[in-house]
Amino acid sequence: MQMFSRHTTPEIGVDQLDELVATSSVHVLDVREDWEYRRGRVPGAVSVPMTRLGAQFATLPRDKPYAVICESGSRSLAATDFLLAQGFDGAVSVKGGTSAWARTQRPLERD
Repeated sequence: MQMFSRHTTPEIGVDQLDELVATSSVHVLDVREDWEYRRGRVPGAVSVPMTRLGAQFATLPRDKPYAVICESGSRSLAATDFLLAQGFDGAVSVKGGTSAWARTQRPLERD
């Protein structure tokens, strides 16, 4: 009988994301839809909605790892797995997403 190990997507919390953003150590990739992104985002986050990630990932710079964020953390898990499979080493999903970021009273950029 062959055993399979359970794959787990690397994740970080908003405290760690805040530290990484403060030191410019990551790109923040927001995979929510455009209307969600405009409502409020982590400062400096770049928008590539999950629905367009497959077509646009090749245009993303690869000079530093990605912290992938969505509203609650579900879409970012799938997007992070996708980026890792495409060779984006160090990509991580942000637990709790933008909702967790906002709940901790951190600043949000808005259009």
